[in-house]
Amino acid sequence: MFKPVEAGERVQGGTRGSGGPSHQYIERLEARRAAVAAHDQRHRTIGNLRLVVFLSAGVLAWLAWGRGAVSPFWLGLPAAVFVGLVVAHERVLRARRAAGRAVSHYEKALARLDGQWAGHGETGERFLDGGHPYAADLDLFGQGSLFELLSTARTRMGEETLAHWLLESAEPAALQARHEAVAELRPMLELREDLAVLGEDVRTGVHPAELAAWGEGVSDALLESRLARAVASAIPCLVAVCALLWIVKGWRDPFFAMLAVVAIFIARYRRAVKRVVEAVEQPAHDLALLAKVLARLEREQFTSARLVELRAALEVAGLPPSARIAKLNRLIEMLDSGDNPFLKVVGPLMLWTEQLAFAIEAWRRMSGPALRRWLAAVGEIEALCCLAAYAFEHPADVFPEFESGAACFDGEEMAHPLLDVARVVRNSVRLGGDLRVLIVSGSNMSGKSTLLRTVGINAVLAQAGGPVCARRLKLSRLALGASIRTMDSLQDGTSRFYAEIKRLHQIMELTAGPLPVLFLLDELLHGTNSHDRRIGAEAIVRGLVERGAMGLVTTHDLALAQVVETLAARAANVHFEDRFENGRMTFDYRLHAGVVEKSNALELMRSVGLDV
Repeated sequence: MFKPVEAGERVQGGTRGSGGPSHQYIERLEARRAAVAAHDQRHRTIGNLRLVVFLSAGVLAWLAWGRGAVSPFWLGLPAAVFVGLVVAHERVLRARRAAGRAVSHYEKALARLDGQWAGHGETGERFLDGGHPYAADLDLFGQGSLFELLSTARTRMGEETLAHWLLESAEPAALQARHEAVAELRPMLELREDLAVLGEDVRTGVHPAELAAWGEGVSDALLESRLARAVASAIPCLVAVCALLWIVKGWRDPFFAMLAVVAIFIARYRRAVKRVVEAVEQPAHDLALLAKVLARLEREQFTSARLVELRAALEVAGLPPSARIAKLNRLIEMLDSGDNPFLKVVGPLMLWTEQLAFAIEAWRRMSGPALRRWLAAVGEIEALCCLAAYAFEHPADVFPEFESGAACFDGEEMAHPLLDVARVVRNSVRLGGDLRVLIVSGSNMSGKSTLLRTVGINAVLAQAGGPVCARRLKLSRLALGASIRTMDSLQDGTSRFYAEIKRLHQIMELTAGPLPVLFLLDELLHGTNSHDRRIGAEAIVRGLVERGAMGLVTTHDLALAQVVETLAARAANVHFEDRFENGRMTFDYRLHAGVVEKSNALELMRSVGLDV
């Protein structure tokens, strides 16, 4: 385990006193806002100076041509100054935009700390699969989801890696390496800010799988010829020379001969060029941000084993990956510029598309096979930075301990990371050894479903490599299955009950896998009659336990609490209590031993005017 960063420890950028993450974010936000104000002042100053220089040039022009008092060459001075001011102005505007993005970065960070982040980040809904055994039930994706809370990634690779970690558990050795990497990245505020302000405030549209597959594809043999590429470079020069000869000497025949050569060359390579252009058209767009992310990561040096490996994956002989990606991006932009009206006329004479096709294929032969490695490294470093930001913002959260051997889940004072920390009530859950099932009873809204989600989402965080929202969590590697939010489907023609039993069958099938199963079942089989429910629920729970699974089952039907009697020491009853006082129902949201002893449903119905 690793100790969270405490107040007063040294972080990147200096010691921050006793304020914690909120204090550090506010301090940096104020500094970036001051930078924005300073850049705005420079912007106005340079704008005024440009106006003064322009007016000065007008006065000089009048003195030179109107009065003949000065030489017209003096106009070169204000022209040079004006050009210098234009360059400086553009630098100021770029710096101002970067500072503005830094302001937005820290405002979003403070919003996360204040619980105001939902609906303002990347929701990751494209990763939500209704057939996944727990993703929808535990709010992993969508507005207000765990992914939205965690993801600060700028690239699709980072988002896809983070989503994959949330959906699939990793080996304990890999998780230990992630813990070390997250611990190293946690105080690196400068790195996270630098990544956040790169480019515009958008994520790159690069599709990593398509780009990697394109890089690993076989180059077109026709475009591998060095001689053909040399000829393609020489032809536009010869066309220009022949055009000049026509203008100066009146020799038209050489020019028309070269037009014939151009036509023959285009026809010879038309199909190969078309294949190259079509193959690169989709996967290799929007590479500018990726190049900047790579350039920033190439400047960083790490010490933890996994980060050292990932950084080494970006090491290549010659140009670094950032420069190579930037070069490919320029080639693609030049290829896109072929739609320019001027190039539509002149481009064929220059063999514009053909020369770019040769250059793109040469790039693919040299750098394409390494693309997958670079993209994977960027994605993993970004995903680790996401977990590191969460760890920095939640210094009380701890890294879990993983146990080898028998299945166990022992969480002390756990809370749900998506709930307001000021109001959340923490509970402890222990499963393992002889105890395999907790039957959780209580009324609606008492906290039963929240408990299941708390256990599940902390298990997901633990097996993704992040810190967990608990005082302590010890667990073995587990396969997770949940039936909390199964819904009917008009499109599939399935009822809620049928959807639930399909999910239960899926969870039962998980027990045939290599990992012990942690199941979370909310209001088990409540879509059927009490007789069938009692028999079915008991059979399902017993079947899961006999297959080595463990978990929690919630119910407000006290008859289901009797399942404990048939499982003896392998099961226990726990409950949430509520009180109905002065026409209002209140909950303490604390887990108590035993079966809930009272129900306030009738009192609640009477309180809203129902005559029962």
